[in-house]
Amino acid sequence: MRRTARLLAGTALAVTAAAPAHAAVDAVRPAPHLRDAQSGRLDVYPVTVTPGSQVTVNTAACGESGAATGDAGAVGAGTFALAPSTHEGEAIGQFRVPPSAQPGTYEIVARCAEGDRQVSGDLVVALSAAHGQVQPRGSVKTGVGGGLGPDPVQTAAGVAALAVAAAGGTWLLHRRARGDGI
Repeated sequence: MRRTARLLAGTALAVTAAAPAHAAVDAVRPAPHLRDAQSGRLDVYPVTVTPGSQVTVNTAACGESGAATGDAGAVGAGTFALAPSTHEGEAIGQFRVPPSAQPGTYEIVARCAEGDRQVSGDLVVALSAAHGQVQPRGSVKTGVGGGLGPDPVQTAAGVAALAVAAAGGTWLLHRRARGDGI
């Protein structure tokens, strides 16, 4: 009985320790658009769009001036301007994907105003839900699967509830083993 109680208590402690560590790793990891901008790439948001959608691009590759000219001709949107933004050293621009754009992956390019630097990023055009293709959203509701979801507060609350249940079960098993009469 004591072995079972120790096993339950150890499992509860391990699960309790794992959840905050998982949340801390996500808090330290930079957002995808910051990682891309720091590496000299062109960040395209959203990455997947439907025809007729507006797209925002940004990059930190153009230095202090931050000015650049974007080229979305591959998808049929032509050229657009990227101007310095309030973000330190980033240039931001927007364009609209034409309603006639075909599904596929397209390269979007930005050429810095100063120097000969060029950066690129990919844009994926997908069919809209009206044409029969539905894009999945959210997490899969399968019960236990996905227990470390996107909300660290809910994860911590669930882990705390499991720890309390394990501690209570351990205490009851300990009393029963001693013969205190439950």
